Formats: sequence, C-alpha cells, structure tokens
Amino acid sequence: MPCICRGQADYATRRVVLVAAFGMLANPLCYWLWHRLWPAEFESAPLRAAAVALCALGLFAGHFSQRWLQRYLLVALSYVLPFFFTFMCLMNHATPVWTESLLISLIVLFHFDMGIATLAYLIGTLSACAIVLWRGHPELLLDQRALEQLPIHCFAILVLSVVKISRDALEQERLTGLGAGLATVSHELSTPLASVDANVRGLLRMFDKEEARLARLDALARIQFEVRHMHHMIDLFLLNATAVNRNLQPCEPVSMAAAIDDMLKRYPFISTAQRAAVAVEVRADFLFDGQADLAAVILLNLMRNALKAIQRAGKGRIRLIIDGARATPRLLFIDTACGVAPGHLPLIFRRFYAFPPHQGCGIGLALCQDIMQAWQARIRCVSREQAYAIFVLEFPPHPAPVR
Repeated sequence: MPCICRGQADYATRRVVLVAAFGMLANPLCYWLWHRLWPAEFESAPLRAAAVALCALGLFAGHFSQRWLQRYLLVALSYVLPFFFTFMCLMNHATPVWTESLLISLIVLFHFDMGIATLAYLIGTLSACAIVLWRGHPELLLDQRALEQLPIHCFAILVLSVVKISRDALEQERLTGLGAGLATVSHELSTPLASVDANVRGLLRMFDKEEARLARLDALARIQFEVRHMHHMIDLFLLNATAVNRNLQPCEPVSMAAAIDDMLKRYPFISTAQRAAVAVEVRADFLFDGQADLAAVILLNLMRNALKAIQRAGKGRIRLIIDGARATPRLLFIDTACGVAPGHLPLIFRRFYAFPPHQGCGIGLALCQDIMQAWQARIRCVSREQAYAIFVLEFPPHPAPVR
C-alpha cells in the first residue's frame, strides 16, 4: 500500500500554503524595493524577518490539525496583514504607496473566514496603533492622511462582507432547491416503483411453477432487482438532501466498524460480484463523536463514488481499513480504479464541483467535509491517476473504549 502523506491537503489548506509561499517571496522583495531601490522613510528588517518566519511555518499547514490550523491562521493573519501594513503605513505618514498596500492587505484578509478575518483585523490594527504610541509617536495616529483611510477601510470591509454573505446565501439557496427537487423526485418515483414491484411479485407467483418460462422469470427478477436498487438510490439522495440543512454537531459515540457494517447492508449493490469487490479490514475498531445517520451519509457517498470510478475505469477493487490503534484513529477508504488527476485533486471537496461534469451535482464530498469538520475530524484524499484513490478519514481520540 502506498505511503500516505499528510502534506496532501484539502483545498483550504493548499490555499494557506500558497499564500504563505507568496508571503515568503514578497517580503524580501518589498524590503529591497522600499529600502534600496525607492527608499521609504521607514523600513524594518526585523519586522520583515518575523513575517517571513510566520509564512515559512505556513508551508507546513498540511501537518496541522484543524484546531491548530485555525490558531495559526489567527496569529499569522493578524501579524502579516493588518498589524504589519497598518504599522508601516503609520510610520511612513500614510504615503500613497502604503495606504494602497494597506487596502490591498485588507482585501486579501477578508477573503478568509469572516470570523477569523474580523478578529485578526481588530487584533492587528489595535496592536499596530499601540506600538506606535509606545514608540512615542501619537501624532501619527491623528495625521489627517491616516484618518482619511478609516472610512475607506470600513467601506471596503463592508462591501467584502456583503459579497461573501450574498455568495453563501446563493449557495444555500442552491442546496435548498436541490433538496426540494430530490424530495419531489422521490415522491413522484416511489409510488410507481412500488406499483411495479408489487406487480412483479404477483407475476412471479403466477409463473413460479411453470418451468417453460424460466427466461421470463429471470427477466422479471431482474426488473424487481432494479426497482429495489432505484428505491435505495432515492434513499441515498434524500440522505444527502436532508443532511444539508440539519445540525451537524456530534451528539453520540459511533463505532466505525458498526457504521461500515450498516453502510454495507444499506448500499444497493447491483450484483454479488460488485459486493464481492469490497473488502473490510478491521485492524482495531474505534469510537468517534458524531451522528450515526451522518456517518452513513459519508460512507455511502464514498462507496458510491468509488463504485462509479470502478465502472468508469473498467477495473478495480475497494478496500476499507479501520485503524483505531493509532494516536489519531482513522479509516482508509481505498479504491484501485481510475484515481484523481492532480489538477482536479485540490477541487474535489468544493461544493458543486463534479468531474466528469455529468457524474453528479457536486455536493457529496463537500457535504462529507462539512460533517467531518463539525466533528473536529478531517477528510483528505491521496491519489495517483489511473492507479488508486485513498480517502483518509481521521478522528480525534475518544476516551471511551470500544465495547
């Protein structure tokens, strides 16, 4: 089995790494520009060095837990963006170069989570003002050019906030519409499917003793199997649709082995051969804080995606490894089908992103990630194109032993 590297992170973590790499390169370049090429009134190599050090730490964001990633973001964003640029702007008497640079830094800041961005803005800006006072330059805070920036910054932050809220509202509206559509489809299909199933059962009883019509019996049995498969698929779609608007917070301890066993019983495998392609290895069972129904949503989505990948590739098997003996308990969901292309790997957890486009609506993996994050857990993918895809589900250690 290939080695699993924690550096293969999701899209959000990759964004942190890219911004950190940009910060490492930009700070020395800007220092050279404003200290050597076009000297500014005030520059500081120690402040630049501290920013580079914080950015360098961000290159290892793929190794952080969700909790430590949030802490790192708060510290790094507070220092590198609002604190550094506000302090430099004030010390340079709010020159056009630094006022524009400060505005750009705020635009970058508020592309991150609104809660973290707002807190970082307050911490960084107030800290910069405090340092300016401590250095004995209160007049810089009352400089007209500096004060003129306040309404501009407030307006920029307000506009960015409205744009983000509107985008989130539009996304939620799409999810709600999708859920309503699935519910309508379920309602419209369930009744005729139940009628077809009932009629097939009646015909099977009529033909049960007529050996001359075995071919018809086989055909009717296949129809009944497909009808039941469609019923199961409707249940799977409804699980996804209803999970979008429910409380995702953990409320009960769940056994991973029991969750997988339940998933395998519920999944509508189309044949015994398809079911036989799935193997489960329990190295050590473990408990995690979650919700059993939502665990089923995650596992059913991963199983459906893996089987569709096998169908596209025309090859492959699925292997589930429950590894609860580690310091960080995890489930490995492995398929040896077509893998994920490197260009698509950072995007697979984006909502409404589907590849190939006709293969779905793109909410499955995004919903899985939302649920895992609500449980303080993590899901990521390691893949090699045309070879394998491994979804790694990592959970916080649970104090209670598995019974």
